[in-house]
Amino acid sequence: MGSLMGSLYVGNSGIVTAQNALNTTAHNLANTDTEGYTRQQVSLGTRFYITNDKNTHTVAWTQIGLGVTYNECKQVRSTFLDQSYRKEYGRQEFYDVSKLTLEEIEDQLQEMNGAEFANALANLWTSVQELVKNPTAAVNQSTLVTRANEFLTQAQSVYTGLTNYQSDMDATITTMVKRINDIGDRISELNQKIVKIESGNQEHANDLRDERNLLLDELASYGKISYQEDIFGNVLCQFEGTQFIMTDHVNHMAVDNTLESSVGYSTPYWEFASKSYYNSDGEKVVTDISGAKVYDLTQTVSTQLNTDIGKLRATLLARGDHNATYHDIAESTEYYNSTISQSIIMNVEAEFDMLVHNIISKINEIYEEAGSNPANLDPTAGSKTDYDLFTIDDTEACIIYDMVKMGGDVIYEAGTFKLGSTIMNTSVNDTYMQTPTTMSFILADGSEDTETVQKLQAAFEESIYTLNPNVETTSDFLTYYNNLVSQVANSGSIYNNIYASQEQTVNSVASAREQIVGVSNDEELEFMIEYQNAYNASSRYINVISEMIEHIITQLGNR
Repeated sequence: MGSLMGSLYVGNSGIVTAQNALNTTAHNLANTDTEGYTRQQVSLGTRFYITNDKNTHTVAWTQIGLGVTYNECKQVRSTFLDQSYRKEYGRQEFYDVSKLTLEEIEDQLQEMNGAEFANALANLWTSVQELVKNPTAAVNQSTLVTRANEFLTQAQSVYTGLTNYQSDMDATITTMVKRINDIGDRISELNQKIVKIESGNQEHANDLRDERNLLLDELASYGKISYQEDIFGNVLCQFEGTQFIMTDHVNHMAVDNTLESSVGYSTPYWEFASKSYYNSDGEKVVTDISGAKVYDLTQTVSTQLNTDIGKLRATLLARGDHNATYHDIAESTEYYNSTISQSIIMNVEAEFDMLVHNIISKINEIYEEAGSNPANLDPTAGSKTDYDLFTIDDTEACIIYDMVKMGGDVIYEAGTFKLGSTIMNTSVNDTYMQTPTTMSFILADGSEDTETVQKLQAAFEESIYTLNPNVETTSDFLTYYNNLVSQVANSGSIYNNIYASQEQTVNSVASAREQIVGVSNDEELEFMIEYQNAYNASSRYINVISEMIEHIITQLGNR
């Protein structure tokens, strides 16, 4: 009789565990299309046995089992695939930013306000050729001034477009940093909830773990992360080698746009590592972030070094730290390679400004030489430079970064002003805008000044210019711009190929991970049938035991 009563535990345990397993299966099916959901799996075990006899002469003791128990409902994940996916996903986001930046730059160079800069450059060259045919013709002189103004206007439009895009990228940096902090705060909150639920019992906070894993996936898109889970269930995370999420707090990032930038661009830094003080109003004033910056952007971008991971780093590199000019190329090869060569936008800005600077400088040089001929000048003229075709506003001087050596390391500090013609401080001389025929191109004997116009033509045909110090191929003004556009297009093609390859890698890892964490409807339906049959079997088992007990009580008990 006692064993029959104990057998009821067996049937009851079967019903309870089958019901829990059915609930888990239903939960899996309901979340088939839920982003970030991880398939849950039931783990069953045996209940304690009742030992009736411990006879050492027998093979086994006499024991009675009490059925099955519901151990846990665990997630099915692969730590290796999670880590691989997050690293490769961060690398994909890095090259996605680089690819999109080059596409935008190519658009800026090829088309601005409905007119290509290439057309303006070609028209300026055509006007010089027409002037060579007839230097003294007022129409040709006027056309040259008009085309020069169009050329400079288009150049300024392109350059402004590039700097505006830099500003747009800068705005996204602040947004990214805020989102990274929000992710850290939310993961910290989830850590506390998970530990509270899982402490002291066998329950697993699987849905909260799913949300936390999804946030780790997103965090990996911003930068290089490493993480581990402690014995209590907290996830401790590092971002770019610095502890980010701790057990009891989150180390927040902030952005500075005054201490490290001459143009107000944002620099991400760790708040806890910066030097600061509180003023009389109780406001925190940051004084130094040199040792707190999140990134060392002087590092070479390399897959081997894992310095090509995350869209925050990619955005900072692409944006650069100032609006580059030809000074960044003309200064020195070392300076160029250390400051702007890795910045996509700054590199193009400097190369583009170098083209315009060379054209302006060369034309002004030729005009100054022609101005030494009194027949070419207005009798009321001042110095010969008053008749340069282009006027440079020296009050709009360019800031160049000074090279400073500290402890054997080379660093750069803003502060030196460099004069010279850049795109944004140059305009066409008002004298020519009002009177295009001011430079008459007539010699003292009344003949045409063919030497000057031929020098203008030769200036456009002289192949002595290079895009940057690392390029050996020389070009003239026209091919220089074509080479610049080709360089951008080629770089874009390279980044497109890298991105496409990286996308395949990410998809491959994601597919392998999905095979483990994803819900298969067919498989879950099989489990549902299995657990339903187990539930029915346990129910019938209880009915049999119940009938047996009833038979013993009602039939045999009356004898």
